[in-house]
Amino acid sequence: MIGSIVSAIVIGAIIGALARLIIPGRQNLSIGLTLIVGIVAALIGTLIAALLGIANTRGIDWWEHIIQLALAVIGVLLVVQMRAGKAR
Repeated sequence: MIGSIVSAIVIGAIIGALARLIIPGRQNLSIGLTLIVGIVAALIGTLIAALLGIANTRGIDWWEHIIQLALAVIGVLLVVQMRAGKAR
């Protein structure tokens, strides 16, 4: 249980940071919010991968990480858009 939480935080941090690097331009998003988006994307991505039967494979679960990254990119874009709407 503790290992799952720690791995979700670590993978979420990496996924969130990669998502911000993929999106062109500057995002007005704090590191904490990036972490939260990454962790949520990692957890939802793992759930989707499990439902598709691709969560536990031998070696690195590339498809699971690709799903997590795609969700993180979408999450960062949504949060940036919501924050931009609030600022107006």
